[in-house]
Amino acid sequence: MDPTTIATIMVIVLLLLIFVRMPIALAMGAVGAVGYVVQLNHYALLAYFNVAWVDKFMSYELAIVPLFILMGHLATRTGISGAIFSASNAWIGHKRGGLAMAAVAGCAMFGSISGSSLATASTMARVALPEMRKHGYSGALSSGSLAAGGTLGILIPPSVVLIIYALLTEQNIVKLFLAATIPGLLAVVGFFIAIAVYVRLRPEEGPTHEKADMKTRIKSLTEIWHVVAIFVVVLGGIYGGFFTPAEGASVGVIMTLAVGIFKGGLSMGDLIDCLIDTAGSTAMIFAIVFGADIFNVALALSQMPADVANYFSNADIAPMTVLLGMVVFYLIMGCVMDSLSMILLTVPVFFPTVMALDFGLMPEQQAMWFGIITLVVVEMGLITPPVGMNLFVISAMAKDIPTSQIFRGTTPFIMAEFCRIAILISFPALSFWLVDVVAN
Repeated sequence: MDPTTIATIMVIVLLLLIFVRMPIALAMGAVGAVGYVVQLNHYALLAYFNVAWVDKFMSYELAIVPLFILMGHLATRTGISGAIFSASNAWIGHKRGGLAMAAVAGCAMFGSISGSSLATASTMARVALPEMRKHGYSGALSSGSLAAGGTLGILIPPSVVLIIYALLTEQNIVKLFLAATIPGLLAVVGFFIAIAVYVRLRPEEGPTHEKADMKTRIKSLTEIWHVVAIFVVVLGGIYGGFFTPAEGASVGVIMTLAVGIFKGGLSMGDLIDCLIDTAGSTAMIFAIVFGADIFNVALALSQMPADVANYFSNADIAPMTVLLGMVVFYLIMGCVMDSLSMILLTVPVFFPTVMALDFGLMPEQQAMWFGIITLVVVEMGLITPPVGMNLFVISAMAKDIPTSQIFRGTTPFIMAEFCRIAILISFPALSFWLVDVVAN
């Protein structure tokens, strides 16, 4: 059978298995293994397994993933989220829609420690949702701001998905963290604007409340000094070249653990639960990574990624048209797939295609730009009906809010994300300007 035909059948079968809800790791692994055997033989597959497990999971860079996951679980258990939201609320919560803005700001700060969108959304919802509901905020605005704010965990460094992208494309993790900083801040600003417009049109859904005095505001800042310290030491150490990313993650785990112990919010039982949860999350991610590796190796044997890249580089199609087509594909797939699976499934094909096109950028700049755009679009999938993961997280925690209201509440934030995507595509320098500044 022709290799191109084999590759096409593999992709179609994989998508069918995903749509019938087969676990993504099993689907990619099974389809990849069959495709590998069809193109070579089962002895070659066994020989690949003999070395792939060790080569893949003994990677020094991949050790960053469980460390940042553990750091996020520890942060969740230590009560950091409550202090973050209280500080945000003290400074901006009194404004119309201010509690929703405080929730977004809290998500941004917590995401800078957690690195996980689902953890950010669920943790901040526990502290922010009751407060917003108590002050008369509508279910739509309350749930929408938390679901959207949770997505910041996937882009604001450290980000587990960004680490996986760096490993897949052989890019510098530190530079990608830097590249994500401005787009992450742009998201916070965009969400603030979305909330401001929303409450201007529907003032009853985000009422004002009493303004905190300056003493309360200053005190709230003293309650989050440890969050600032963790962020500055970990990311500052990584950016400054004092730590490797793995070392920075280790330092972050130790600092977060110390905060939990000294503040009294972390018991031995909590620590054991964090370790168990980290093991489970890491096992799931590693299973998906290995299944994707088998699938992508089988695709590479068929030369499909190279053929696609050659086709678009030689075709009379504007590079921006190709990129926009990829963005549309991601938006559609984001309705039914999680972010990590989309990255692992598409990047091995899309990345060489983008790198073969001429956008007038240096190769490293183009790689960072595409990575940031990909993460932003994938991020939208977390709040896009009908299968946005953050929507289900918030729905499970806000049982008094109808699903239709949660969907309605995310609409202004989805519109803000469309604007951010347009800005990042139109001005690529936003994705690598900070890297160039630091490098020089």
